[in-house]
Amino acid sequence: MTESIEQGDVNRIPVESPPGPVKSFAFAASDLIARRREASIAFVAVVLFVYFAASTPAFMGVDNMRVISQYTASVAILAIAEAMLLISGEIDLSLGHIYAMTPFLMYFGTEAGLPLPVAVVLALLGAGVVGLLNGIMTVATGVPSFITTLGMLFFLQGFTLTISDGFPKNAPEDGISDILGGARFAGFIWAAVVMVLVHILLVNTRWGIYTVATGGNPVGAREAGIQVKRIKVGNFVLAAMLAGFTGISEAIRVTSIDPLAGGSNLMFLGIAAAVIGGTALAGGSGTVIGAFLGAVVLGVLRDGLIVKGISSFTYNIILGIFIIASMFLNAAANHLRIRMRKFA
Repeated sequence: MTESIEQGDVNRIPVESPPGPVKSFAFAASDLIARRREASIAFVAVVLFVYFAASTPAFMGVDNMRVISQYTASVAILAIAEAMLLISGEIDLSLGHIYAMTPFLMYFGTEAGLPLPVAVVLALLGAGVVGLLNGIMTVATGVPSFITTLGMLFFLQGFTLTISDGFPKNAPEDGISDILGGARFAGFIWAAVVMVLVHILLVNTRWGIYTVATGGNPVGAREAGIQVKRIKVGNFVLAAMLAGFTGISEAIRVTSIDPLAGGSNLMFLGIAAAVIGGTALAGGSGTVIGAFLGAVVLGVLRDGLIVKGISSFTYNIILGIFIIASMFLNAAANHLRIRMRKFA
């Protein structure tokens, strides 16, 4: 049911590489794609990076690397959050607005006299409550999460604008500000840490196994004794708290809390990165590492086009092509896995 189990099945396939260097390379490539869902998107990331580095000298500058990391960090964490939900068979359209709301909860906590660490914890708990409401409304009513979280999206948008009066606020500064997002590359480091932790959760724990089972076959999972509703609600809470955390980190980095930050555009970029990274929209299949690499690809592609002086409109065209192509690639990879298992 999990990625690790699939890899174990594939590793027992007694297939020998065909003769000839070209055929051997093709076999090795197809075998790697079958074993690792992240292989194809990792290859794309490397190719894009090498291309822009070779064609544009300014691309490799330290300042430009920092720009790429800043853009990638928020999208990567939201992609990881959406990946966990998509794997369990759900989706959350409100994560972009949870991202925008949570820093204001932190701000009002510090204005009330709370130390910044305490305000951050309370703000994350507030984000978790929103995720809990999304999960409960979805599993208790049977209404698709697309609808329940769409309603929450509009509610949070109005709520954030109301509590902020529609104006940005100065982000609080304290001893942990640099740790949260003020230090150089702090956001990207946090994204990498989140990727490792959530990957371990998905691949090496019962929660991860149950998440894959819930998204792949909810009826079978329920009959096997898995608390399907609890798994779904838990992943809604996890996703909301991740969105809230990256919102806080980004607000501290730019030293300003903007009610219009994040929003639907950032949420859709997170979903795009997860899908490009190999997570299936139908549920039951996905990879956290792939979601992270999908965000890296989007960051490198966006920045590389800007550095080369290409219109930002072109980025959206290429992004659309990437999403459609990734769907075909994921489908082809699944067919390849099925064919290889027949030889087991």
